[in-house]
Amino acid sequence: MKTDDLISLLARQAQPVDRRAPARRFGFAILCGLASATVLMAVFLGVRPDLPQVIPMPIFWLRLGFAVAVGAGALVVTLRLSRPGVPVGAGWVGLSLPIAAAWIASAVIVLGAPADDRLPLILGHTWKICSTIIAVLSLPSFAAMLWAVRSMAPVRLRLAGASAGMLAGATAAVAYCLHCPEMAPPFWSVWYLLGMLAPAALGALLGPRVLRW
Repeated sequence: MKTDDLISLLARQAQPVDRRAPARRFGFAILCGLASATVLMAVFLGVRPDLPQVIPMPIFWLRLGFAVAVGAGALVVTLRLSRPGVPVGAGWVGLSLPIAAAWIASAVIVLGAPADDRLPLILGHTWKICSTIIAVLSLPSFAAMLWAVRSMAPVRLRLAGASAGMLAGATAAVAYCLHCPEMAPPFWSVWYLLGMLAPAALGALLGPRVLRW
């Protein structure tokens, strides 16, 4: 059989591509990850008892918005890295902007505070456990994100694993906002970010192994 005949035969047997499949996979992964993190948080940590009182506070929404914005940026980067030959481009800017904005605002707050108050603003009361809790809450989401990315045949495996881990960490941070008592931007711009970077580092380590197709 000639090469052209073989190609024509294979092309006739090809099934149409479902363009909505990636959106469904990632939507399912995000939903499962957020639900799992929220359930784990509620069962083992509990929702903060004064949540109805803090929800109207703008700082609550700024903290939640930080986690959501990082997650949205990580989602764009992950989607692009999951497709062979698609450049990330401005996706890196979208991921870095909320982090840079939070750090600039935090620097202004810290520098404007009395010297004795600066370190407590950064450390808060839960700095020893905050990042670890977010990293642990991200594990179900991390597994779901890797499944979604692997199904799309990525080629930059280490970067794809890292961005999937960052997305999982941001999803866990959203759930953790319902428990965490720390409201100061200098706190969550550091320790929330470290909690997100932990699964990102794990994704970079495991990506070449678990995302290979």
